[in-house]
Amino acid sequence: MSENQIPFLFDIPSVSQLTDKIKNVLEKNFIDILVEGETSNVNQSRNGHYYFTLKDSNASLPCVIWRSTAQRLDLNLSDGQQIVVGGDIQVYAPHGRYQMIVSLVQQAGIGKLQQAFEKLKAKLKAEGLFEEHHKKPLPKFPQTIGVVTSATGAAFQDIRSTFEKRWPLATVKLHHASVQGVNAAGEIVRGIEYFSSSKNVEVMIIGRGGGSLEDLWPFNEETVARAVFKSEVPVISAVGHEVDFSISDFVADARAATPTQAAVLAVPDINEIRFLVEDKTKKLEIHTTGAIQLYKDKVSNLAKSHALQVVKQKMDSAHVNIQNLREKLAHKAESQIRKRQKILISLSHALDKQNPNEPLEKGFVRVWQNEKWIRQSDSFKEKESFELQWKDGVKKV
Repeated sequence: MSENQIPFLFDIPSVSQLTDKIKNVLEKNFIDILVEGETSNVNQSRNGHYYFTLKDSNASLPCVIWRSTAQRLDLNLSDGQQIVVGGDIQVYAPHGRYQMIVSLVQQAGIGKLQQAFEKLKAKLKAEGLFEEHHKKPLPKFPQTIGVVTSATGAAFQDIRSTFEKRWPLATVKLHHASVQGVNAAGEIVRGIEYFSSSKNVEVMIIGRGGGSLEDLWPFNEETVARAVFKSEVPVISAVGHEVDFSISDFVADARAATPTQAAVLAVPDINEIRFLVEDKTKKLEIHTTGAIQLYKDKVSNLAKSHALQVVKQKMDSAHVNIQNLREKLAHKAESQIRKRQKILISLSHALDKQNPNEPLEKGFVRVWQNEKWIRQSDSFKEKESFELQWKDGVKKV
C-alpha cells in the first residue's frame, strides 16, 4: 500500500462471502420459475444428466436436468428446440456461475413457435434445402414402403388401409415415433435415419394427423428437416396441420396434406393398372390381328403376281435339272464304287500270294536256327540246336 493511500475503514468480503450473498439472493428469489428459449449445445452425460443452454437472440442461460427428472419426463432433447422450462436458479460457487435446475419441460407457445418457424424457414431456404433439383423422384411401383409415425395413431391406420385398397402388393414397414412433445423430433429423426441407412424400403412417409401448431411442431424442428434432406430414400411429408406447410413439407421430396393423400401419392391404384393393362392388351390384339391380316394379303397378292409365277417356273425347271444331275451323280458314283471294289479284290489276292506263312498253311515246315530262317542247307549247322515251325506252333529240337 502506498503512503498516500487511505485504508478501508469497513470490512471487505472475500470472494466466497460475496458469492454466498449472491447465491442467497438468487436462490431465494428465483424458485419455481418459467423461462422460454431455444436449446443449444445439448449434451447428455454418461450418468444420464442433460446439460444444455437455453438462449434467445440476446442472452443465454445454462441449464441442467438431472437423470431422475429426465427419466420421469421421458426426455430426448436436441439442439434447436423452442421450449419452456421450469425450475430453480442455482449458483455454483466454485465456478462463480449460475444455472437453472430444470424440473419441467414443455413446448413453447404458439407466438414464439410461429416466429421460430419463419426464422428456420428463411434459414433453410437460404441454404438451398427447398430447391427442386434436390428432390428425388418417387418410384412408380414400390414394393416396400416405410412409415415413420405413431404406432397407436390414426395416421398409420389410414395409410395402411389405403395401401390395402390401392396397392395390396406392397409391404409396409412401420418405425414408431412420437409425433408430438419434446421427444418427438429425436424419435422422428431416428426413424428417418433407420430407413435411409438400411435402404430396406423404396419410399418413406413421415407424418401424423391434424392438431394444433404446438402438437405439430416436431415436424418444424431443424433436426427433422436436415434428416429429411439427407435421406437417401425419397420422403413424403404428410402432416395434417392448420398452417399451409410444415418445414418438413418444404424439404421433403413430395408433400401431402394428409396421411391418406400421402399413401395415394406413394403407390398407384391397382384397379387403374388393371384397366390400363386390359386396354393395352386389347389394342395390342387389334394391332396384331390387323398386321397379320395385312401381311397375309401381301403374301397372297405376291403369290398371284406374274413375277412370282416366273420365279416359280424357273424354280420348277431348276428342280428338274437338279434331279437329273442327282441321278447322273448316283450312277457315276455306283460305277466308281464297283471299279474300286475290283481293284481292292485284285490287291487282296496279290497280298495273299505275298504272305510268307502261306507254305505253312499248306503243311510245310520252316527251320529256325539262332533266330534266323534257314533257307539253304549250307546255312544249317548240324551240331547246334534248331527250331521247327508249323502253322500251329514252334518246337525246339
